[in-house]
Formats: sequence, C-alpha cells, structure tokens
Amino acid sequence: MGIFSGIKSIFSFIQTYFKTVVFLTILAFILSSDKQETSLDSSNLMQIDISGKIMDASMYMELFEKASKDSIKGVLININSPGGAVPPSIEIAYMIKELKKSKPVIAYASGTMASGSYYASIYADKIIANPGSIVGSIGVYMITADASELIKKVGIKPSFTHAGKYKLAGIPTRESLPYEKELLQGITDDVYNLFVSDVAKARNLDPKNHTVFANGKIFLAHKAKQVGLIDEVATILRARKLLMAKSGVTKPIWYKKDKLEQMLEKLEASFNGNFASYLASEFPTIH
Repeated sequence: MGIFSGIKSIFSFIQTYFKTVVFLTILAFILSSDKQETSLDSSNLMQIDISGKIMDASMYMELFEKASKDSIKGVLININSPGGAVPPSIEIAYMIKELKKSKPVIAYASGTMASGSYYASIYADKIIANPGSIVGSIGVYMITADASELIKKVGIKPSFTHAGKYKLAGIPTRESLPYEKELLQGITDDVYNLFVSDVAKARNLDPKNHTVFANGKIFLAHKAKQVGLIDEVATILRARKLLMAKSGVTKPIWYKKDKLEQMLEKLEASFNGNFASYLASEFPTIH
C-alpha cells in the first residue's frame, strides 16, 4: 500500500508541476547552448517583430531604444498582427515616427497588418507588404455585453449606487439606455476620426475619401497599394535590400537576440494575448 501511495504522489507532483518542469528544462537547454546574440556595437541593421495582439507598448520600448543607437543605421519593422488596443498602437506609431528622424525605417507586412498594427506602421519611410498579406481594417469597435437576461434567469437582481449620469454606460448587468449608447457611439466615432486623420496625413490621402481606404475594409496587398495604404508589394528580401540602400549599408550585420531573450518575448506575447482575450470578454474594450 505504501509503494502505490508513493507512486501516486509522484504522478500528482508531475501533474501539478509539469509545465514548470518543462519550462525549466527548456531554459536549461537554452542556457547551455551557444549564444546567438550579435551585439549592438557590432550590428548595423535591426529587425523589430510585432506579432499577435497589441495590448501593451512597453514591451517594445526597449527594442526601440536599442534601435536608436548610433551603430544601428536602419530598422525593419516586421508586422504580423491583427491589431489591438488604440493607445499602445499609437505609442508604437510615435516610436517609429521619432526613430525615423535619425535613420530609415521600413515596415513590412509579413502576414497581417490590420487595424492597430496598421496604425502602428503609418509613419515608416516605406510600407511594403507580402503579396499574400492582408492590410487595412481601418475602423474601430467597442465591445459591451448585455447579460441582463442571463442574470434574471440565475435569479440575481443587481443594485447600483452611482454618481454621474453616464457612469453605468456599458455595464454588462443591464441594457444600456439610449443616451448611454449615444455616448459610447460618440467615443467610437471620435477614435475612428482620429485613426482616419492620422492615416490620411501620414499617407497623403484625402480623409474625405475614407470610405475608399478605411471604413473597416481589408485588402489583399496589391489592392492596398491601389488605395494608397502601402508603397510596394514584395517579399522581405526586397524590404531588406531597400533598407540597406536607404541606410547606406553595404555589408549588413543584423542584430540578433539570444535564444533566451527570444523565448521570454514569446512567452510575454503569449501571456499578453491570453490576458487581452480575458479583458475583451470581461470589460468594454476599444480596438
């Protein structure tokens, strides 16, 4: 009986700490491997990858700080993202705008450059898209939920104490009142107008024609070029060669992060994506 109890305890431990054990194993393997990092001092070009939902710009700040070093002569922003929240998308856009003052910056759509991720790219010197990439989705939506019927079935009767006429706008425990819906629609319209205005200025487009290049439409790369959202349809090799030409680099040395840094970034991006999905299901969110 004692033997089987011990085996049971081992299996219980494995089930409880399996993910931790796997993580530590991978970490040990990475740390024991040869480093793949090329230092900033010896590099002259850098690629910044933006992938997954954009819910936090802080994870990119350090990368843009590295990219601003004098040794880096040009930066490629490789984007494959469906978008995200408005504020961090704007933060990245202005990071690129600031970086562009000192060196060429090219944005490349390797898969999806839509909504917030397109917003993030608008100030690049050039926007190039893979022939099969999806570009655009210049639009805004706000998620609210009306769970009042479900709450009634469960037998819960919410009671609110609040100050401010609009304080309960978007609360999921009841249906929004007409004047609250008007407020939320007004906020959504304001963000859309800001989005369109910034895109129009950055891309030299007429905001009056927003129904052509914006209005929530998505485009395959060649049509995105036709409406003025990108400059060229090509592969990443072309984007790299153009960056070399613009930066005056004849012998490219690309900055490479070590494997541990890459893994931690992927874990952070995965956590942010899962947390973002949770927030989207629990709270009103603007994308």
